[in-house]
Amino acid sequence: MIAILGAGKMGEALLSGLLRAGRPPSDVAVVVRRADRGEELYEAYGVPVLTAEEAAKDASTLVITVKPQDMARMLDEIAPFVSASQLVISVAAGITTSFIEGRFPVEVPVVRVMSNTPVLVDEAMSVISAGSYASEPHLRRTEELLRPVGKVLRIPESQQDAATALSGSGPAYVYYLVEAMVDAGILLGMPRRTALEMVTQAVYGAATMLKDSGEHPVILREAVTSPGGTTISAIRELEKHGVRAAFLAAIEAARDRGRELGGA
Repeated sequence: MIAILGAGKMGEALLSGLLRAGRPPSDVAVVVRRADRGEELYEAYGVPVLTAEEAAKDASTLVITVKPQDMARMLDEIAPFVSASQLVISVAAGITTSFIEGRFPVEVPVVRVMSNTPVLVDEAMSVISAGSYASEPHLRRTEELLRPVGKVLRIPESQQDAATALSGSGPAYVYYLVEAMVDAGILLGMPRRTALEMVTQAVYGAATMLKDSGEHPVILREAVTSPGGTTISAIRELEKHGVRAAFLAAIEAARDRGRELGGA
């Protein structure tokens, strides 16, 4: 059994992804704080709702998706019941595997994961890192759990905070860009619905080309940028207003905030 502890937005996204991938509801349990939330998940997905103690005793894999500031409390709650034969998967920003390992009285395999919300449409980007006691089979088990809902990469844990800032928060940057482009369309006289449809397809098409072609983004951008044309005029304005530098600073700030949350 897989138990998801803390079925908020990310926890529910992973839950729904596992069920879409073919796992029977009886094989996936959830642990939640509020009884009404448990009833909601049971009615929507038909999965068992357990206490933290029950999950720690019965599940072979514990997926912890609580907020970083709630991690210590959750770990202390399950620590007396977790054994070295189980796998703990953490999906909490900034929380290190060593922090989690230190809360258990036995050497529990821990894998740290950062995923993102496109898990809801089976297009997540998940990055995983092994803790001190996690072996190749534990990494493979984590990959098997996540692969049905998107792409999975292994990275050193030292890169996890950067991955959180780049990929975990990445969809928000794209939505922000889409919002700005739609506002520009409205400024130029287009109806909002029309502008949104155009921008959404442009982003989807560009991402598909980037993924399928294997070309560097600079090459793809230059293919659109004719000498003296409209695109180079737009790029000049983006550079003039420091958009590239703003993205660098924003992602760095997100990385730093992830570290702060991990130390909280």
